[in-house]
Amino acid sequence: MVDLSTAMTAAQGERRQRTQGGDGEKKVRRTGRNLGLEAFDPVKHVQKEKAETASMWLVLGFSLVVTLLMRYVLMDSTEPENSRILYILPLTCVFLIPTLHRTLMPERFVEHYGGGTWFKAAFLHTFTFLALSFLLVNPPFGDIAAPELANKWTVVIDGGEDIEYPHSMATSGATLTWHTNGSTILAGDAWLLFALMDNVNSDGAIVEVTREYQANETTREDDISYWTNNSDRIANGTSSSNNSVPNLTPHGDLDQPFSVFLGTDLEEGTHEIVVRITEQGNPWENIQVYSWSLVISSEPAVQDNISE
Repeated sequence: MVDLSTAMTAAQGERRQRTQGGDGEKKVRRTGRNLGLEAFDPVKHVQKEKAETASMWLVLGFSLVVTLLMRYVLMDSTEPENSRILYILPLTCVFLIPTLHRTLMPERFVEHYGGGTWFKAAFLHTFTFLALSFLLVNPPFGDIAAPELANKWTVVIDGGEDIEYPHSMATSGATLTWHTNGSTILAGDAWLLFALMDNVNSDGAIVEVTREYQANETTREDDISYWTNNSDRIANGTSSSNNSVPNLTPHGDLDQPFSVFLGTDLEEGTHEIVVRITEQGNPWENIQVYSWSLVISSEPAVQDNISE
């Protein structure tokens, strides 16, 4: 027979063995190897960082070359109507990045590249190209935008003494209405006034103005001397609305004013005015076209009609 003391001692020993065995299993399960973690290798980490840095500079250089080819080779031989290809083609070069790495990079770098590398390189190429292309197509490296309307345009009447503005003074839209209050003609000399602004200068722009009325089209010439000689009268013109005179040159000397004689005693109806602006940009010829309508109405103006 086994006495009570011996049985208790045996049970305690067995319990101690089970506890020690469980701790050993826990320690084994908590090791990095069993959890799928790789041991940190400083040498391999340094090589990977060098490979990533080399990849970054390779992509930056590649994007720079692609942008320069787009700007100074492809752009010169492409018409503005086909300008989409100037962005689509360089951006598709992103698919050449993996091949470029495998061709130019040493084997010790290539082994560190993977899907994450190509993803980051694609983003870097895209935004680098967009930033550089924006820089190269704008002054001082390029000019692809034609001069545009500085503020508003208007048609004034010079009766010999005072200059009269329409009821709405001026407009930046496509239609300007002159109310003659019962008369079938707009008595006096009609002058089209507007100004152009440009990101370089608008002095070199060629401006052609045509007026069409009842299928009769005439070409009107710019007469800048009228604006120069009558600047005070233009600035102090009157209107039936008693509104302040519009500032057609909000940028001061940076804007180029234009004054075009449309005719004398214009008849009631719609007069179509087309302003065609042509400028030799870099590398393209920049063209801007405005189509405006001057409506001469014998009806009286509505007093609360501030702008049209």
